[in-house]
Amino acid sequence: MGESERGESAPRQRVSYWCANGHESRPSFALDAEKPESWDCPRCGLPAGLDEQAPPKAPRNEPYKTHLAYVKERRSDADGEAILAEALAKLRAKREG
Repeated sequence: MGESERGESAPRQRVSYWCANGHESRPSFALDAEKPESWDCPRCGLPAGLDEQAPPKAPRNEPYKTHLAYVKERRSDADGEAILAEALAKLRAKREG
């Protein structure tokens, strides 16, 4: 299907988006379309914004934590020893009784 068969394309404009690594992305939008505040950088994947001087900060990725790591954040070693001793006492009582 040729362009003449499809009709006229909508007037377009290019918008510059900047990521924290200084990459510029220039997607095009129809003139009457609402431009998004952010756009994913096609080079590095970071979020890019409309202001070159103040691009969005890179999202902070939390390292994966195991269940044990979360437990250790909430309980001290002494708490862990007390809970273990209590659980062992219950198991021993069951076995003997």
